[in-house]
Amino acid sequence: MMMKKKVAFYTLGCKLNFSETSTIARSFQDEGFDRVEFEEVADIYVINTCSVTENADKQFKQVVRKAMKLNEKAFVAAVGCYAQLKPEELAAVDGVDLVLGATEKFKITDYINDLSKNDFGEVHSCEIVEADFYVGSYSIGDRTRAFLKVQDGCDYKCTYCTIPLARGISRSDTMDNVLRNAKEISEQNIKEIVLTGVNIGDYGKGEFGNKKHEHTFFELVRNLDKVEGIERLRISSIEPNLLKNETIDFVSKSRTFVPHFHIPLQSGSNDILKKMKRRYMRELYSERVAKIREVMPHACIGVDVIVGFPGETDEHFLDTYRFLNDLDISYLHVFTYSERDNTEAADFDGVVPANVRAKRSKMLRGLSVKKRRAFYESQLGTSRTVLFEGENREGYIHGFTENYVKVKAPWNPELVNTLQEITLTKIDEDGLVRFDFVAEFA
Repeated sequence: MMMKKKVAFYTLGCKLNFSETSTIARSFQDEGFDRVEFEEVADIYVINTCSVTENADKQFKQVVRKAMKLNEKAFVAAVGCYAQLKPEELAAVDGVDLVLGATEKFKITDYINDLSKNDFGEVHSCEIVEADFYVGSYSIGDRTRAFLKVQDGCDYKCTYCTIPLARGISRSDTMDNVLRNAKEISEQNIKEIVLTGVNIGDYGKGEFGNKKHEHTFFELVRNLDKVEGIERLRISSIEPNLLKNETIDFVSKSRTFVPHFHIPLQSGSNDILKKMKRRYMRELYSERVAKIREVMPHACIGVDVIVGFPGETDEHFLDTYRFLNDLDISYLHVFTYSERDNTEAADFDGVVPANVRAKRSKMLRGLSVKKRRAFYESQLGTSRTVLFEGENREGYIHGFTENYVKVKAPWNPELVNTLQEITLTKIDEDGLVRFDFVAEFA
């Protein structure tokens, strides 16, 4: 009897990539392959790439080297955003055999007939205008939560961003298909679904570049809230101009949607927001935060911010710092601006020196630590529900409350993938909320 071929996957980048990797992995399993961990010897290694930062490019080469160390005869395939943007560059990386662009990645098993190594990677890519169809995805079996893709692509023209070049126009899954996928996930004993996409607030645009919205994001949220068997639904990153008051009000009373919002800001300076071609000013951002706090005082609010954008003076940066310091938010994701080919901003004057970018980044990361600590302290004494995850890290099990407070407890396998109501009482020296369960869980 022939041995089954083994395939392993590595995902760089965002939650959307994780959902798509899982869908690609299921297509391999449907073709009779055995999925193994990336740290194991495999016949095929598939790397789902990211192009958001310069660091992601470097990471790709490291991952290829890791695969080659595990099995120098293995077939290595690259898919994803970087594979669409710079296929020839990836194909030239030593060890890479196949590079698939945006329209081809979900057909990868059609290209895996001959697993012999190539001297130079074979490229199958497309013009991004051809990426006008939608492939639904969700991740399952990897963790206690699933990432459910509801939308892909973006019609925004932010001057620093390559995502529209890598993923194409904004297009959405059908309502029926999203609800079907959510039901499938709920039947797998997964407790939490995270909605993901490139610009999920733009949900509802048809497949073929049809600008008309068949549905709205609010309708999606309302319908998902009715799906039986889902314990928790979480909205991933959503643009402030697309997060409407009706959605915020609905989440505050929802059966399943949790009080956690991640809202990109990118800069607290209106001058810089204009240069970035963002679709709001900081005043609108303040209004969104105030609205969330009005109806959900305990909500967690995360913020994306970019430092070192061309033309960002010390005064612009301090404007951002003061704005964020005064804002009632819970944590920051700080990105150091890096030049990306084929973006408007790459040609802007006022380049910020690398050491200045690093210093600003460090200042905002410090502010994030302070904000997270203050948020956790504000939650002490409250009763929250924690979803515990499956990993034993140095004798502890970790999980998140509905409002995204990270909790740790002494390791107990019985707690994995369970929801436990606890009172948040103390913050440990590592900054996490620590909880010691009573005797029945000991």
